[in-house]
Amino acid sequence: MSELEDLLATAHKLRAPGGCPWDAEQTHESLVKYLLEETYELIDAIESGKREDILEELGDVLYQVVFHSDLAASGSLGEPFDIQDVAAKMRDKMVSRHPHVFGDAEELAKFAASTGDEVMLNWDNHKKREKPERESVLDGVAIAMPSLALADKVLGKAEKIGLLEAGAAGPIQVADEEQLGGLLLAIVTSARANGLDSERALRSAVRDLMDDIRKVEVLEASDAGVVGRETD
Repeated sequence: MSELEDLLATAHKLRAPGGCPWDAEQTHESLVKYLLEETYELIDAIESGKREDILEELGDVLYQVVFHSDLAASGSLGEPFDIQDVAAKMRDKMVSRHPHVFGDAEELAKFAASTGDEVMLNWDNHKKREKPERESVLDGVAIAMPSLALADKVLGKAEKIGLLEAGAAGPIQVADEEQLGGLLLAIVTSARANGLDSERALRSAVRDLMDDIRKVEVLEASDAGVVGRETD
């Protein structure tokens, strides 16, 4: 038995009759806070650069995946699936999104990429092929992300549709992350002094930007429809 198989068996035994009552009581919803905690602890470990800490925290995050998969195998979400199904789903996604590696001869030529930036040029098209039901560049964006991470994500989407110019200098010039950190801390300090909620304020501004993105998409779709009718 491999170490991974042994871990799967351990998780299953903990949830099975006669195992751990706490584990048996958990649901996907009740585990969310632990997934967040373990993820942040892994980030801390990565930033510390300590091998043993990263090894341990990777294990904690992996166990969250194992736990949720064992729950799902019991039918907690309707039709059961297990970690093998999770792995298969992920493998298929990675193969689909990397035709420059796994594609046939035509795809290898069409999507050839020698840099990460070249890969990203085609990334959204690969995702659209997987999920054609998505109509907006904002579909799939996790709104629950911390506001700074969400802002960075949405700004990238705004650049993709041409609402913002990619690489354009912002209204405030910063030379490095040390300066940026100090500026952000100063902004939060000023916000606190005035009784303002920095997280809520940034999230509100990001929502406004998301509204602007959707308006642009609606206009573009409308213009495309007009052009389509004129050429019929």
